Amino acid sequence: MQVQQITEQIRREAGKALVGQEEAFTHMLIALLAGGHVLLEGVPGTAKTLMAKTLAALIQAEFKRIQFTPDLMPSDVVGTTVFELQSGQFRLRRGPIFTQVLLADEINRAPAKTQAALLEAMEEQQVTIEGQRLPLPEPFFVIATQNPVEYEGTYPLPEAQLDRFLFKILVDYAPQQVEIEVLQRYDRGFDARHLERAQLQPVITPQQIAACRAEIEQIRVEDGIVRYIAEIAQASRRLPDLILGGSMRASISLLLAAKTWAAMQGRDFVVPDDVKFLVKPVYRHRIILRPEAEIEGLTPDGAVERILARVEVPR
Repeated sequence: MQVQQITEQIRREAGKALVGQEEAFTHMLIALLAGGHVLLEGVPGTAKTLMAKTLAALIQAEFKRIQFTPDLMPSDVVGTTVFELQSGQFRLRRGPIFTQVLLADEINRAPAKTQAALLEAMEEQQVTIEGQRLPLPEPFFVIATQNPVEYEGTYPLPEAQLDRFLFKILVDYAPQQVEIEVLQRYDRGFDARHLERAQLQPVITPQQIAACRAEIEQIRVEDGIVRYIAEIAQASRRLPDLILGGSMRASISLLLAAKTWAAMQGRDFVVPDDVKFLVKPVYRHRIILRPEAEIEGLTPDGAVERILARVEVPR
């Protein structure tokens, strides 16, 4: 299958720049092909920006980065109209959101009105400026990051915006052996600030992503798998440890992601393991734990495991 060959090439080529973040990068690739967006959560220095830049380079996509700060305005993201004295007319000044791969760095440091500027773009792939609807490039892929440690001066993303992300990907510290390999690469001259020195070879163009998505649409999903996805959502809403379970969008996201992962595995049908592999990144940012469950040490991923234990796997 074309999707399998292309994704294997991308993951292999990404190894020239990335070490030890295979699963996180794979989830980013799934989200891109599924037409979704990702939220990366991890402490500074865990290669979040490097993963975004590497993926953009491998698909030959235009890449832009926005550093979110408390004084960032919506117009700084989407753009605005400016008056030109020479022509005596208003001219549209497009913001950095007009790109194919957008890195929204430390998104939770901007106030709600600036975060909301991304909502229409992420959901409808368009922005509205002065009443004029402007389509965004194809593909349009948002990679947002946030630091899970420092919460002073931050604005937590509301549930409505979190639900727009296909995945929430946790990026943790690398194991010692991986860290040693990273240090050895830097000793040999690798520098993440000069990614071109890694001699990454582009694998596909943005136009070819549309062909991959068309192939993914043809992946078969049996009724038993569809019922399994729905039962996971229902079980999340009944779990006593949760205030809020998975939304309908969570079920749709899980279905689309499972079809994408099946295609990446070279299959034209989805199996239960495809669904189980993706439940945590799809659900961990969409469910809300009860305070007493958090006090007991339950995590969103732990809650997902309890949900899966309650649902019978189709045979």
